[in-house]
Amino acid sequence: MKYLNVLEVKELVEKGLALLVDVREPYEVQICDTCSLKIPMGEICSRIDELKTDKLLVIMCKTGKRAEAVANLLNIDFGIKNVAVMNGGMMSWIEKVESNLEVY
Repeated sequence: MKYLNVLEVKELVEKGLALLVDVREPYEVQICDTCSLKIPMGEICSRIDELKTDKLLVIMCKTGKRAEAVANLLNIDFGIKNVAVMNGGMMSWIEKVESNLEVY
């Protein structure tokens, strides 16, 4: 499994090399949001076509645990190899990138 810190993710997304996929629930996204594709964890399998890209898929959640599970699912069950986990999730993003966002 590949892990990236939030500063690496920010750089890759800004350069157009990665797609940030937020697997948090809608109520969590309402509290604090960042520029990402929003697919709740429970909808990943039914929305898999949205993840077919040549970009690196960087999966994020609140802390990284759900993101790990989704990344494993994408890699093992769907054969998607260009996948990584954003280490520390949204909490790390808030701490290091967008400190104006609400912590929950």
